[in-house]
Amino acid sequence: MSELAEPAVPRAAATVVLVRDDPFEVLMVQRNARGTFPSAIVFPGGVLESSDADEAWHPLLRGAVASDASERAWRIAAVRECFEETGVLLVTGASELAEAPDARTPFLEVVRASGGVIDFDGIVPFGHWVTPIDRPKRFDTRFFLAAAPAGQSASADGGEIVGLDWVRPGELAARVLAGEPGANVMFPTLMNLLRLTESSSPKEALAAARARPRFVVEPRIERRNGVRWSLIPVEADYPFTEYPAP
Repeated sequence: MSELAEPAVPRAAATVVLVRDDPFEVLMVQRNARGTFPSAIVFPGGVLESSDADEAWHPLLRGAVASDASERAWRIAAVRECFEETGVLLVTGASELAEAPDARTPFLEVVRASGGVIDFDGIVPFGHWVTPIDRPKRFDTRFFLAAAPAGQSASADGGEIVGLDWVRPGELAARVLAGEPGANVMFPTLMNLLRLTESSSPKEALAAARARPRFVVEPRIERRNGVRWSLIPVEADYPFTEYPAP
């Protein structure tokens, strides 16, 4: 980015860190090679849409922050993206679930037809990252932790997402740190995988997330001997404070 150029405005985005028990695993998806973040292994997620802030959502929401407009759209977006990319619908009390995502059906109608509600108390802030200021494409991404609902299976949408798998957080993080080919994981994803390794179950991870102070991480880029490094403050409470930047 030129020193005279205005930095790109970050797009609001939300993602779900979906975990399950016995063993403790997290759902990871692989993005299409022709899309944004080509072939990257990520948590399900995407950008917010205007419909995520629709006032018609009110009767379908539960939880302490359900009436907070500054929180509502982010969580709805995270739940919507999880459903669109993996088919997993994060609702409670559902009497009927859609067999598969259908782009023609508004997500609000999907939730309404399920007979359930979105319980924000079970969709817990886990991280908040903003793309470095020198990048041409930037995102303001909130990560939310949630336990996988019983009786639902995940499947890739075949469009933006070409594959998915349940993995042990520490095993995937170790592959990334070892430089294993194919372990294409970005810095924020890696840091949140490592944060997961501090817990041994969804219940423990959710309790830790609820207790952790919220902190917005916007990495600072520094060049050292021709190599770009991403630097984050120690207050972010992640295992690393620096990592090689792409």
